[in-house]
Amino acid sequence: MDDPSRPYAPTAGGPRGSGSSRPPWLGPVAVLVALVLVWGGYALVTSGSDDDSAASPPDTSESEPSEPVDVDAGDSTTTTTEAELPPFDGWVNPASSGRMWSEEVPGILTFRGNPTRSFYGQGMPEDPSVLWSYPESGGMCGLSSGATWCGMGWTGQPNVYEKDGRTIVSFGAYDYGVHWLDGVTGETVLPSFKTGDIIKGTVTTDPDGFPLTYTGSRDDNYRIIATDRPGEAVELWRVNAYEYGVQQRWNDDWDSSGLIIDDHLFIGGENSWFYIFKLNRGYDAAGLVTVNPELLFTAPSWDDQLLTETSLTAFSIENSVAISGDTVYFANSAGLIQGFDISGLADGVQPTRNFRFWAGDDIDASIVIDADGYLYVGSEWETQSARSAEVGQIFKLDPRNPDDPLVWSVADQGGGVRGVWGTVALANGVVYADTNTGRVLGIDQMTGEILWEKELGSQTWQSPVVVDDVLVVGDCQGVLHAYDVSDPRVDPPELWTVQLDGCIESTPAVWNGRIYVGARGGKFYAIGDA
Repeated sequence: MDDPSRPYAPTAGGPRGSGSSRPPWLGPVAVLVALVLVWGGYALVTSGSDDDSAASPPDTSESEPSEPVDVDAGDSTTTTTEAELPPFDGWVNPASSGRMWSEEVPGILTFRGNPTRSFYGQGMPEDPSVLWSYPESGGMCGLSSGATWCGMGWTGQPNVYEKDGRTIVSFGAYDYGVHWLDGVTGETVLPSFKTGDIIKGTVTTDPDGFPLTYTGSRDDNYRIIATDRPGEAVELWRVNAYEYGVQQRWNDDWDSSGLIIDDHLFIGGENSWFYIFKLNRGYDAAGLVTVNPELLFTAPSWDDQLLTETSLTAFSIENSVAISGDTVYFANSAGLIQGFDISGLADGVQPTRNFRFWAGDDIDASIVIDADGYLYVGSEWETQSARSAEVGQIFKLDPRNPDDPLVWSVADQGGGVRGVWGTVALANGVVYADTNTGRVLGIDQMTGEILWEKELGSQTWQSPVVVDDVLVVGDCQGVLHAYDVSDPRVDPPELWTVQLDGCIESTPAVWNGRIYVGARGGKFYAIGDA
């Protein structure tokens, strides 16, 4: 993943602790109607709506004076209405798969949007074009490992969220910087925070309203950055890939996009280790956000059995950890998938491994989890091992059947480097995947049958996005394609294309009529209806 000789490298109720739903103020007429209904023996019920455009700002306590979310009430595309989640006492409600992560901070706050890596946004534009790009001149470029990298690449998906009546876009890029822009105008909201090397992964915005951004970098460090200091972003904490005496099994990069749940940070490193930190977030006497992380748990991404199964020695974690129920999942560059039971973590009980599956080849894609707890995984075809040939490159696993979890698989094999780098998408009973050689597949989620297939003719490392029955996929010729998947089981017709500068490795984020994405030509783009 980090070899600059590869194509395009050198150049051009949901989750635990994420807030609770509050019914909107209805207005005088609606209140009278509600009273009449109640008197008549009926109940006016809010149905777990995500309608934050009409909701009151969340309560804030003296100990957590987070800034209130104030979504533009005049924007009718801000929200979607969903059925109320069933109750769940645990870390991440499995039924929250496919849903927005946080009610405190509406938006796309981490890679693929939520802890199950399955939320892609809302409000797809109909006939879009480029509205603005950043920076206005030049490009976001940086020197790393002796090569110049420009723009945004795998897996850099922007965060998009609502704060104080403003849409904020936040992302890391190859110019070493974390950027915060106004999603409407493209203006700088906060000066860029510069790390010591390029940023390849997706930042995470705190889902509980704390003014914090979490990011990795190729400079060995994973950071927590405060965004509430006047006129600047300030580093509060970092963890170095060489700390805690861990045994390196690859390098010191941090591509993984962290998850923050109940004041805990879950993160994996390319040093081949998985970490859980207790963040101890708070505020000081001046009202500025603070953190004081303590390490609770580490686990290697390999085990002794893997050393006998493969001749590979690099066991990095480049995917972003996923959580459903009380299990956290991650994979490594030798194809080992592990799950750890975190049910007792908050009570001081150390996690224990409850799932293991070896796929035989590099897994850079994040694991996606559906509402029933099934895992969907994309794997590469690089070593072309017998195990990888047997398992396939796109597959579904049932962790409740640990001795034989493989439900179905799809092969993407043959000459050259093939397989999947981008994280698959789930929508309307279909698994959407793209491959290193430009195949785009629609796969029946239940059976694994290939329903239709397209050939884009160039490398596709970005992750497909499905919003409002529209599939968006970017290719390495700089073309962003949109397909109509309202009838998801038939070959989808193309709706529109937008030409950008450079390979589109970054995954798009869709929010309220706009698409935000970076490309290897050096620019970050806002795309929408004029």
